[in-house]
Amino acid sequence: MSKLYFKYGAMGSSKSAQALITQFNYEERDMSVWLIKPSVDDRDGADVVRSRIGLSRRAQVITPDQDIIAAYHAAGRHDVIIADEAQFLTPAQIDQLRALVDDENLPVLCFGLRTDFRTRFFPGAQRLMELADSITEIKTVCTCGRKATVNARIDAHGRVITEGAQVLLGGNDSYTAMCHRCWKRRIAAQAPDGEKEETEP
Repeated sequence: MSKLYFKYGAMGSSKSAQALITQFNYEERDMSVWLIKPSVDDRDGADVVRSRIGLSRRAQVITPDQDIIAAYHAAGRHDVIIADEAQFLTPAQIDQLRALVDDENLPVLCFGLRTDFRTRFFPGAQRLMELADSITEIKTVCTCGRKATVNARIDAHGRVITEGAQVLLGGNDSYTAMCHRCWKRRIAAQAPDGEKEETEP
């Protein structure tokens, strides 16, 4: 039976690589894969899914106002759908992917972040947590050795940023994966002396 899958992890956990490897595995079995990505993620080119280890494939770009069900039917019949950076899809588009699972008997595999640099849900990720049949964490580690769960946004001086727009595209120059403990300690260390006592764990 087909399912809606959400495979999430912090930045640097090889989510895009796993999405592309999954696509390859399906195609090795002569199955057709519809690879999609949201238009907001244009770091590597508007229609390219690229992993940090060098894997890349062309994908169909989905804009925020696009109906994914209509786009799927326009693209032609496929055996499976894989969505990279699924946190940037809208909640309505996640509902549409859910409908494709139910109505077309399609497996849909979504890869992406769960939370932003403030540890708040991305709207698309929240809807996936609510609707997915299978939720799997793709693990990576903090520099201290603990499991990394926070996508810490950093500035040019290495300071952790805690305010700003939810979406700011970037790689290792803008983000680093941390455990929650290290994230809190970095923020506390940056605070004026009078505020440290309140923010330190």
